[in-house]
Amino acid sequence: VQLVESGGGLVQPGGSLRLSCATSGSTLDGYPIGWFRQAPGKGREGVACINGDDDKTYYTDSVKGRFTISRDNAKNTVTLIMNSLKPGDTAVYYCAADRLLYYIFLGLAAKNEYEYWGQGTQVTVSS
Repeated sequence: VQLVESGGGLVQPGGSLRLSCATSGSTLDGYPIGWFRQAPGKGREGVACINGDDDKTYYTDSVKGRFTISRDNAKNTVTLIMNSLKPGDTAVYYCAADRLLYYIFLGLAAKNEYEYWGQGTQVTVSS
């Protein structure tokens, strides 16, 4: 299974972007899928996750009310809509899939490596 992100780019503060994570090779129905980001010189940060069985969502505090994660199993795609973007949102955004990922986002589980990772897409918020 491969995860392929798209939709990154340069946007002005206050603008919006729509990131997509497409799966190929096999379906990830039932898998939680999450978005992470890593800014230069900073550690990886979990941004949002959507559960596999019930589509429950989790957002880190800094993006609540601005970002929305959703999935379309028919298209094997998970989307992250990012509104009201700030310079602090600038980072490489990655999607990942792991059967424990939703619980990891909730702080109820931990793993060193996740099952599937994408290659990342750059998001730059600047005037």
